Amino acid sequence: MKKRPRKQINKLGLFGLGFALIIVALAAVGLNLKTKSHPEQVKKTSSSSIKNADSSVKREKVPSEKLSLAQEVGQLFMVGMPAADYNEATAYALRDLQVGNVILTGRSTLGVQMTKKLTTRLQDLAPEHRKLLIACDQEGGAVQVLQGEGFTAIPDGITQGTWQPQTLKSKASEWGSALAAAGVNFNLAPVADLVASAEFAPSNAPIGYWGRQYAYTPDEVVSHAKAFSDGMKEAQVLTTAKHFPGLGAVRGNTDTTANVQDTKTSLTSPSVKVFEQLIEKNISSIMTATAIYTQLDDKMPAAFSSQVVQGLLREKLKFKGLVITDDLSNAAQVQAWTPAQRASLALEAGNDMVLANDPAQLPEMVAHVIAKAESEPEFATKIHQAATRVLKIKQQMNLLE
Repeated sequence: MKKRPRKQINKLGLFGLGFALIIVALAAVGLNLKTKSHPEQVKKTSSSSIKNADSSVKREKVPSEKLSLAQEVGQLFMVGMPAADYNEATAYALRDLQVGNVILTGRSTLGVQMTKKLTTRLQDLAPEHRKLLIACDQEGGAVQVLQGEGFTAIPDGITQGTWQPQTLKSKASEWGSALAAAGVNFNLAPVADLVASAEFAPSNAPIGYWGRQYAYTPDEVVSHAKAFSDGMKEAQVLTTAKHFPGLGAVRGNTDTTANVQDTKTSLTSPSVKVFEQLIEKNISSIMTATAIYTQLDDKMPAAFSSQVVQGLLREKLKFKGLVITDDLSNAAQVQAWTPAQRASLALEAGNDMVLANDPAQLPEMVAHVIAKAESEPEFATKIHQAATRVLKIKQQMNLLE
C-alpha cells in the first residue's frame, strides 16, 4: 500500500522536472532570440577587452612594451659607419648588439645610387619590422658628408641665412629628396646656435669660424632653422636642431678641445629662447651640446646634466620630442669619462639617444646601460620612456611594422 503513493509521487516529480526543463529551454530560446535581435550587444561584450587594448595602443602609439630590455637599449644608440665604406664593427653593433640607428661619418663622393646600396645593406641588418634611422651631417658648407652624383653642393649656413625662408625651405626640400633617395632619413641639422656677432664669429671655433650659423639675431635663426626643417620634412627626412643650449658663445671646439666652457648662457639667454621658439613651432628633435654651461651646471657637460636636459629642456621648455646627444665617442670634451659612464650619464640626464661615432665603443656602452637598467628600476623606467620616444618617431616615419 505504501508503494503506490510513492510511485505516484515519483511520477509527479518527473512531470515537474520535465516541465521545469521546458520552461528553462523556452527561456534560453527567448534569450537567444533577444540576443540575435541585438547583435551589437554580442559584439560589444565579446570585444570589450580588445577595444580597451586598442585604445591603449593608440594612446601610446608605440609597441615598446613588446621589446626586451636589450632591444629597448639598442634603440637608444646611434653608431657610426664610414660614409664611403662598410665597417664590420658597425655591422656587429647593428646585428649583435641590436643597435637601432646609424650615422654616416667622414666624407663621401659616392653619389646617391652608391650610397643607397650602402644604406640598403645596413637596413638589411635590422629587423624587418623595426628599421634604422640612418643619419648624416648634411648642413652645407664645410659640413656636408654626402657628395657626388645626385647630391647638390649646399652653401654654408650664413649664406642660407641671406635667402628668404620660403626659398630655403624649397632648397632644403630638394636636398632632402636626394638624401631620401640615398636611403638617409635623418639629417643632423639645422644649426640653431646663436653666435653673438659677426665680430665674434671668427673666435667661435665650432660654429662662427665655419659660417655654420644662419644669422646673428634670434628671429632670423628661428625662421631659417624652421624653414630648413620644413623643407627636409617635405622630403620625409627627420631633422634635429642643434646644439642645445647653444654653442654660439664658446671659443673652443668640443670635438677637438677639452674643458670647453660657456660662462654666459643662462636660463633666459637669447640662445635658449631660440630653442624655445623652435619647440613652440613643433620641432621634432633637439641635439644637446657637450660644452659646460657654468650658469646652468658648472660641473657636467650639458649632455650629461639633468639640470640642462631634464630640468631646462624637458620641464621648463616642455620639449616632448626626441633628444639626441652630440658625439660621445671621439669628442675631446668627454674623454675624462669612460664610454660606459658617458652613455649612462647621458641617458640618466634625459637624452633619448646616444650618438657614438666610434663603433668600437658600443659594446662597453650597451652592456653597461643594460646592467644598470637591470639593477636600478628608476633607470629602467627612463630607458623605457626613451625607447618609446624613439619608436614613436620611427612609427611616424613608417619604419615600424
